[in-house]
Order: sequence, then structure tokens, then C-alpha cells
Amino acid sequence: GVEFIAMNTDAQALHNSKADVKVHLGHETTNGLGAGADPTVGERAAEESREEIKNSLTGADMAFITFGAGGGTGSGAGYIVAEEARKQEGISFLAQGTIYPDIVESGPVKSHHNVGGLPDDLQFELVEPIKLLFKDEVRVVGKELGLPDNMVFRQPFPGPGLGVRCTGAITRDRLEALRESDAILREEFAKNGLEGKVWQYFTVVPDYKSTGVKDNKRSWDWPVIIRAVNTRDAMTATIEEIPYQLLHHITKRIVTEVPGVNRVLYDLTPKPTGTIEWE
Repeated sequence: GVEFIAMNTDAQALHNSKADVKVHLGHETTNGLGAGADPTVGERAAEESREEIKNSLTGADMAFITFGAGGGTGSGAGYIVAEEARKQEGISFLAQGTIYPDIVESGPVKSHHNVGGLPDDLQFELVEPIKLLFKDEVRVVGKELGLPDNMVFRQPFPGPGLGVRCTGAITRDRLEALRESDAILREEFAKNGLEGKVWQYFTVVPDYKSTGVKDNKRSWDWPVIIRAVNTRDAMTATIEEIPYQLLHHITKRIVTEVPGVNRVLYDLTPKPTGTIEWE
């Protein structure tokens, strides 16, 4: 049979995975916060967990290894996973989930997509079965293969993890603010019939603060930026016109329930000129 193994430095992303086996990479190295876009952190995390990686691959007849070779975990840890896989007999393929927007945007637009960067001595046959397809076409393929809707139509998740939505130096408290504000946004979208209607939505917590007022005292806290877009192929995107009353409600919940936040902004920028993700 086929067994899915998820390996990640981001504890939350790993928890949400539907994989049969989960390997938390670099617990001591990252404290579960992920590697962001820093491959050196991903590499240290994989070295810390090399024994767990090896044990998870032991006995496999064949392994298809997929990773985004642009985020910190993919770029840093992916090759160590591949190295351990090479030591197993019968494992000869490396699969990447590269899609066409990755190829189009890599270089002139973004630097963290999984295009290029593979070592010269890869020693695997590289398999990229969907690299000429846009995101909407990938979903058509997923439906034809009989994959469940909750997998086919799930929102895209950035290869580098939540680090691209926690811009600047990643800290535990700001990452928690990101997770909590994002949970509120998703909860309210689900309650108000926007889940499944809006193509992608999330929050961003940048690394700067502004003056506010809380409990009649000056506060010096972060903003939360809401991003909600609609698109077909992710090459262009329009902004979802969220009802103003709902925006007010979401704003009130975030500034009331999320520590360290005193301001909520709504990103009205289409693509172009703004990419969907902030990094």
C-alpha cells in the first residue's frame, strides 16, 4: 500500500496534515515555529531529526519525495531527506509539486518557488508531473484522480510556511498573533457563507508597530492585515468585497481577542500590482 509521511518544522502545519505518519523536524531548533524562508534553519532542523527521518523511510520499496525547494524547510531539509532516501534500496525518484506559475514567476517576481536549486549529484530521477498546469488545472486533475474535495479545493499554503505572513524577523508572540487572527478570520468567513466562495484568505502580521489606545492607555502594538482574493489561475487576482459590517465585526474580534494587536487593515490591492502572498 501507499503510506503518506509528512515532515515539517512548523508544528501547526504538521498537526493539520492528513498524513499517516508525521515527523516533526528540529523541535529544539525551531520550537515548532517553522524555518520561515531560511534554508540554514531547515537544514539544522533536519540534521537534528536525521534519525527520525531515517526510521520513517526504513523498509520502503519506493519513495516519492515532494518538497517546495524555496521555503526554509524545503530548501534546507528536503535534500537531507533525499540523502537518507538514497541510502534505501529501490528508492530512485524525487517528485516535486512544481506548477506553471512557479516557473513563470521564479526569478523576475519571486525567489522562493521550487524551481532550480537542486544539487548536481541529485542521484534521483526528477518527476514533476504537473509543472505545465495552472492551479485550476491541477484541481481538475485531482478530481479526475478521485481525490477528496477537502484536498482538491483546500486553500493554497505557502511553501515557506507561515513565515511569509509573519514578515521580518519571526518571533513566537507575533506568530501566535498571526495564527489567532487567522483563526478568527476563517471562523467568521465560515459563519457568513464566504468559505468556499473566496479563493484564498488569510492574515499577515508585519514586523512594525503603531500607536494605539487600549484601556485609556497608550499601546504600541502590531497591525493585522487581512488579505482575501479571488482568482482562477493565481496569475491575476481580484479583491473580495467583504461586507463592511462583517469587516467591522472581524476587526473588533481581532483587536479584542488577539494580544499585541491594536489595528486591523484590509489589503485592497489586486494582482498585479500586489502578489497574493506578501512575500
